[in-house]
Amino acid sequence: MSRYIGIDIGGTNMVCGLTDGEGQVLRTVKIVTEAPSGSKEVIRRLAEAVTGLMTHAGGQVSAVGIGLPGFVDHVQGISELAVNLGWKNVPLADELRGHIGDIPVFLDNDVRMYVYGEAVAGAGRGFSHVLGVTIGTGMNSALVADGELYYGAGGRAGEIGHVPMEGLTYPCNCGMTGCLETAVSANGIARQGREAVARGERSLLGEWFPEDGGARLTAADVSRAYDLGDAAAAAILRRTGTLLGRGLAAAVTQLAPQVLIIGGGGAQAGERLLGPMKEELKRCVLPFYWEQLTVKTAERLEDAGVVGSALYAKGRLEAQAQQ
Repeated sequence: MSRYIGIDIGGTNMVCGLTDGEGQVLRTVKIVTEAPSGSKEVIRRLAEAVTGLMTHAGGQVSAVGIGLPGFVDHVQGISELAVNLGWKNVPLADELRGHIGDIPVFLDNDVRMYVYGEAVAGAGRGFSHVLGVTIGTGMNSALVADGELYYGAGGRAGEIGHVPMEGLTYPCNCGMTGCLETAVSANGIARQGREAVARGERSLLGEWFPEDGGARLTAADVSRAYDLGDAAAAAILRRTGTLLGRGLAAAVTQLAPQVLIIGGGGAQAGERLLGPMKEELKRCVLPFYWEQLTVKTAERLEDAGVVGSALYAKGRLEAQAQQ
């Protein structure tokens, strides 16, 4: 029976998982990324983890799939730019293959792999057109239509977090101002919490962080304050959810998905965030878009990237065999 290995590379940790052909995770290995050591050292250590999983599988691994942040040439298997890893034009697929032998290695963006995993083996099962959005440190999206990822020209589709929104004036790491993710992200929610503390709003947030002006405040603190009835925290999450709904309205109208999946840390905020998001989204789209749309939170919060990468590798391998 064929086995596949899916890899989810992050700035802090890398998770490698051995799966079967249906996406069931059989074994996982988690290692520290240590990006400052350089790409060759990271790949060497990654290869050790992969080799261990191959040994566990008894040599039955058919392909390896990798999801990593940043811009990716998924055809050539090259990490074009991964800022949080310090990588530029790293031929990751070829270099890993050089360590593990003649096994196909396929590479793509981590959010696409996350959404693909949810589409084929998570919250998107049974739907033909799946739009997935991840809300974490930043914000990104991907579309899976009839089991296939949509890339757009140059593979650049999905950067919804970098759509400037009216009323937002926060500087974004991309160099623009007012991008959606400057507010709709873990960092954005925390920023809004710090602003509330700085304005002197009556809030638990100010009581919890009286000495540093909220410098250590996180998005989780805002959710915790919300649950305790804090009006300032409720206003922050309502504003954030409303901005998210407004930002998604164009994507829903353009792409007409059957299901919208919210993943990443944003999914953990639940209805605190998704309630106002759905209200605004319903207000901003024509009724027949809303009536065909199901909104869900991600099911595979821990392993969607691993499963997506593994099944993506399986699909790419099968497509090659048919050519």
